Amino acid sequence: MRMSQLVGKRTKETPKDAQTQSHIFLIRGGYARPVSTGIYSLLPLAKRITQKIEKIIREEMNRIEGQEVLMPVVLPRELWEESGRYQSVGPELLRFKDRNGKEMLLGMTHEEAVVHLARSEVNSYKQMPFMLYQIQTKYRDEARPRAGLIRVREFTMKDAYSFHTSDECLKKYYDRAHAAYVRIFERLGMKNVVSIESDTGMMGGAVSHEFMAVSDCGEDTIFVCSGCDYKANREVAKTKIAFASDTANPLEKVHTPNQKTIEEVAKFLGIKTSETGKAVFYTDEDGKLYFVVIRGDIEVNETKLRNHLKLRELKFANDEQIRSIGAVPGYASPLQLNSAKVRIIVDPSVTQSSNLVVGANEADYHYKGFNFARDLQPGSKMIDVVDIAAARNDDPCPVCSQPLKEERGIEVGNIFQLGTKYSLSMNCTYLDQNGKSHPMIMGCYGIGVGRSMAAVIEQSNDKYGPIWPLEIAPYHVHICALNLNEGAVKETAENLYQALLGKGVEVLYDDRNEKAGSAFNDADLIGVPYRVILSPKNLAENLAELKARDGSINEKVPLTQLQDRLMNLLNSKGKQA
Repeated sequence: MRMSQLVGKRTKETPKDAQTQSHIFLIRGGYARPVSTGIYSLLPLAKRITQKIEKIIREEMNRIEGQEVLMPVVLPRELWEESGRYQSVGPELLRFKDRNGKEMLLGMTHEEAVVHLARSEVNSYKQMPFMLYQIQTKYRDEARPRAGLIRVREFTMKDAYSFHTSDECLKKYYDRAHAAYVRIFERLGMKNVVSIESDTGMMGGAVSHEFMAVSDCGEDTIFVCSGCDYKANREVAKTKIAFASDTANPLEKVHTPNQKTIEEVAKFLGIKTSETGKAVFYTDEDGKLYFVVIRGDIEVNETKLRNHLKLRELKFANDEQIRSIGAVPGYASPLQLNSAKVRIIVDPSVTQSSNLVVGANEADYHYKGFNFARDLQPGSKMIDVVDIAAARNDDPCPVCSQPLKEERGIEVGNIFQLGTKYSLSMNCTYLDQNGKSHPMIMGCYGIGVGRSMAAVIEQSNDKYGPIWPLEIAPYHVHICALNLNEGAVKETAENLYQALLGKGVEVLYDDRNEKAGSAFNDADLIGVPYRVILSPKNLAENLAELKARDGSINEKVPLTQLQDRLMNLLNSKGKQA
């Protein structure tokens, strides 16, 4: 491709709303342009990259016996009503009516559509297991799009769905899909991707993993053990904190005037925040009240709490709701409450600690010496003891007790063991060898294409632009011809361009006759792995300058050896001539 014909301008200015490196360089380098909030057009450079990403994904999906299909973006309401998700999914699902008044939606994920397809085409155990996948546009009416292509409304995704006759079969295939994902992200050139335990969320199912590209700009918090293989998303991360257990002291009411927060109470009494018990109140959509008790120095993990309560949303209760059960805002505890009006959830940090300071349910007073086993009724039906604690940096690992390290990650892929969540509700069944009907057991596997491209930039860039891995780079070689008015430069550049094209090399040829500074700045923003610089000075000595975008090569090569040198570099990286 000649740069004089390449569509997509490079710019010097950083976009005002861009805060991540990928967002900045995708706009500045002429890869993408915003159309509306969270909606982008991809220009030729980006399209070449995403096509290569999709090619790698297809190869690995086919390697595990995937069969590619294409399902519609626009789906009827009825399918999602069958699964129950039409009502349970919130406003991120874009609903609308067509011209005939029929209620439709834009698919943000395709479980319903693939189940509809599978139940019409497969009915016997002899046809199973099988996996269907697609690479398709999705739409999620995201409330807060951010970071360019990392969180958008319209996006391209590979989603795959496997169907099985047993949990054992699903687990074996799940492991194969996991291995395929590891290969995909390695081939994409991502430098640090971790597979972590994650929350199943709206997808449902029993087991799920997320693939996180570790990056400071990531919107997800992940915990990685420094001593073993334990890795988990903040939403599900567990710890093995040692709680102080001692002889129980008697309950003692103490005067704590105007001391409402954990920090204020601890400072007033001269104790650590870890020696207190914290009260947090929530309500659900129906107004039901939930009282959470956790050690004062630990935050509530609301995802764990919602999952335990099997609720989609929770919000903080107001003072009036708190008082309705006999609790006093700022001085609340589970002691002496009308427990019939509230469900109490207690974290093990409270049940396994001794002599905590908790509220007395009386303004300006707290209790010292609270011990759960003595002072409450652990067997009460209204009290649940469950891990709802948010993990913290340096907390001990639940497996080996070594410190957990907090990192940030970009979710580039996820896999789920869905079980029969969708097949049961949508009557997707097969007949076994005895002619008996059973619901199909499902797995689900997704990868964001545009997000993967952005994640590669986040992990591979310098202050000048992206540094593309060879396998997904928009071009392999970038020819920078300086001073094309010199006949030798133009002739040499044209000959090299045509020769490399003839050998199957993807070449970007800067034929614009720009000044060196401008040409090099553009080349940095485009980020092609290998750059050949042809100038009158070097050509006078029958030399060309060869540079690698990552800085690993900076040398002058005799013109007679240049093509062989390039082909050796490309072949050593897996590119065949």
